[in-house]
Amino acid sequence: MRRFFKILLILVLVLVVLVAAGGFLTVRASFPTTDGELTVRGLQNPVDIYRDGDGVPHIYATSSHDLFFAQGYVQAQDRFWQMDFQRHVGRGRLAEIFGESQVETDQFLRTLGWERIAEQEWAAASPDSALALASFADGVNAYLSDHQGASLSLEYAILKLNNRSYVPAPWSPIDSLVWAKVMAWDLRSNMDLEIFRAKASKLIGDRVDDLYPPYPQDRPVIVPDYASSATSAAAPVLPEETDDLLARTADTIELINQLTGPVGSDIGSNNWVISGSLTSTGEPILANDPHLGIQMPAIWYETGLHCTNVSDACPYEVAGFSLLGAPGIVIGHNANIAWGVTNLAADVQDLYVEKINPDNQNQYEVNGEWVDAETRTETIAVAGGEPVQMNVRVTRHGPIISDVYGRLKDFDEKTDTPLPEPYAIALRWTALEPSRTLESIVAIDRAANWDEFQDALRMWDVPSQNFVYADVDGHIGYHAPGKIPIRAAGDGRMPVPGWTDTYEWTGFIPFDRLPSSFDPPEGFIVTANNAVTRPGVGPFLAREWAYGTRAQRIVDMIQEAGTSISPDDVRAMQFDAASIHADVLLPRLVGLASGVPDVRKAQAILESWAGDDGEYRFDVDSQGAALFGAVWKNLLILVYNDDLPEGLRPSGRDSSLEAIRRILDDPTNIWWDDQTTSAVETRDDILEAALLASWNELNDTLGDPASWHWGDLHTATFVNQTFGKSGIAPIEMLFNRGPFKVPGGTDMVNATSWLVEKGYEVVALPSMRMVIDFSDLDASTAIYTTGQSGHAYHPHYDDMIQRWATGETAPLYWDRDSIVAASEEHLKLLPEATD
Repeated sequence: MRRFFKILLILVLVLVVLVAAGGFLTVRASFPTTDGELTVRGLQNPVDIYRDGDGVPHIYATSSHDLFFAQGYVQAQDRFWQMDFQRHVGRGRLAEIFGESQVETDQFLRTLGWERIAEQEWAAASPDSALALASFADGVNAYLSDHQGASLSLEYAILKLNNRSYVPAPWSPIDSLVWAKVMAWDLRSNMDLEIFRAKASKLIGDRVDDLYPPYPQDRPVIVPDYASSATSAAAPVLPEETDDLLARTADTIELINQLTGPVGSDIGSNNWVISGSLTSTGEPILANDPHLGIQMPAIWYETGLHCTNVSDACPYEVAGFSLLGAPGIVIGHNANIAWGVTNLAADVQDLYVEKINPDNQNQYEVNGEWVDAETRTETIAVAGGEPVQMNVRVTRHGPIISDVYGRLKDFDEKTDTPLPEPYAIALRWTALEPSRTLESIVAIDRAANWDEFQDALRMWDVPSQNFVYADVDGHIGYHAPGKIPIRAAGDGRMPVPGWTDTYEWTGFIPFDRLPSSFDPPEGFIVTANNAVTRPGVGPFLAREWAYGTRAQRIVDMIQEAGTSISPDDVRAMQFDAASIHADVLLPRLVGLASGVPDVRKAQAILESWAGDDGEYRFDVDSQGAALFGAVWKNLLILVYNDDLPEGLRPSGRDSSLEAIRRILDDPTNIWWDDQTTSAVETRDDILEAALLASWNELNDTLGDPASWHWGDLHTATFVNQTFGKSGIAPIEMLFNRGPFKVPGGTDMVNATSWLVEKGYEVVALPSMRMVIDFSDLDASTAIYTTGQSGHAYHPHYDDMIQRWATGETAPLYWDRDSIVAASEEHLKLLPEATD
């Protein structure tokens, strides 16, 4: 979008001057009416909306239609630009807003066909989900009918400077459904790791497996006592003919990552649930903090949805977090149950190499026969330009993505291994098939017990998630729903031949064979993207997991706390910044013998780092954390940069932590040797070099060691999804916020992740933190990263950031008396009078 924004630069400079000179009214023009009375077309009965001091709305309505109508209305009030942008991503229509710079992006998104899939889902929607989607859309459109341009959002005022013809289209249920597909893409599984392995294996051979070692046996799994009649314990053996095909895929899917942010393998989350037998209240406590890419505004929208009289006609009373642009509550609680989610990271994507008929590019081979591909023509509208037409081919496996990747067009030049000529590459992925996830969400919102919750999860197709559960009767539980393929051969790591049935999906793992747990004897369940079961147990779900550092720390804290864990204890656990990785590496660093004075000074700082409890914490004011973070970065550079080129070097994620852990006890392992020197370096040589490099780096950047603080290195800047990424300071100044000093790091429960190649800046983080207290639902708490409003300079645009960064929380009100007492604004929506 850079070209688009450069055109805007001079115009926006004028706007900035106007704002500074008193044009603040332009900025405030989009601030919605949130107090008083409004008459709204399409409403059936009056609706009350109470907003607390953070602008969080609790909606009270007499019918399901009015409840979801009002949910759409308030989301449009607060965040319509974000909703509009998101639906253009999902539909592959970004060029309609931003012009020709987004044509290539749209071509890829149109090839995936999320819009067409959403249309199929809408056509097959159940009565409950159809009512929710249609009513939500009606509420959004009711707000749009009275607001356009600057009165809708400041972004539209800026957009008008360069794209005067753009007017947002009415909201459709399809718009809600396509964004769920984008979220599934964000949480996808191992495709990118396949590409990494392909590139790296061409350079270092089997040593690539050292970079992604097996899940450690000494780390916790989610369901330790899982038992199933499922076979498959070991993953299938890979076919030899696909080995080089993977290498040839190396440069293909990398471009996809730029579309929607960090990929599933880079995104973590924590949730856990504790039985009343271990809590101070005698009732369950449930915690959840999903980790997603940093953005502005937040991805979540907090809401309470309350039927004034809960009945079959209006069965909802639920509070928590919704996906922006969609009805219902995705994470939260109702009067009977609570639930939270983390990413399961199941392997649900496969690449197929298709043989194409040289005499007919629209045919491909299946078991020795040419069959017709499904074809369609897509027309991409381009702001300020002519429409662009493209052809899409779809095989039995899915869309051919090699048509929209320039790097795939010379795929055959990447290796000497023969491929069919001509060939194409198709993607099969569960999210490219119609799903019932929205139907599952509204059913979860209504569920009153474990059985009803399970029934709702049966409809959860994508993305596969780890759900934890608690209820008012004291039960706790876990289930991993989702459509996870059963493969006839292969284990999903390698692209496979598509012209034979050998590697087809033969079905999906039945719901009742997916891992589940109910009232486990341990009295708690912890998920942190770690392995669900021990290797070889249960159906094959995936190979790549987080390596259990966060899960281990949470389990340790629960077990150390005994039988009187309080909600405050759980909130403190969510903000915990102790590093298990430091426990492993630091003894080696401080124990090595060095004659270098600066190294000895660095060792002294690390040796005095631990707190009174012996933990190594990454607090913002920690000198030791600043030094250790620098040592970790420099250690990875020294270990891997001589073996791997830029783009293939480990970035410091938990796979890197485990890879280093496994060679620490092997001082002459080949990874320690610097291939660029004639000497043969050992572990201690590299550790000493990392200490010295870090000492010099921090002296140069932070000065006197007494002033070294982790928070001076490790900061979070919240960047607006669109205008905040312009690269033009005046635009970014309007919409971005930060930097903010934050504690935590990649391997910690407070997972404020950073990457070696990008420095210490936060790239992914706990997008919200929620704790549900079943002894008093009104005492439950939540916080998320930015604020309820998407309007720049609105009081609720950024008012949560500092509290989130320091571990504070806010009430997640439940009881109506409490909601009314805490409200600072009360908006009554009234239906139009009828004759």
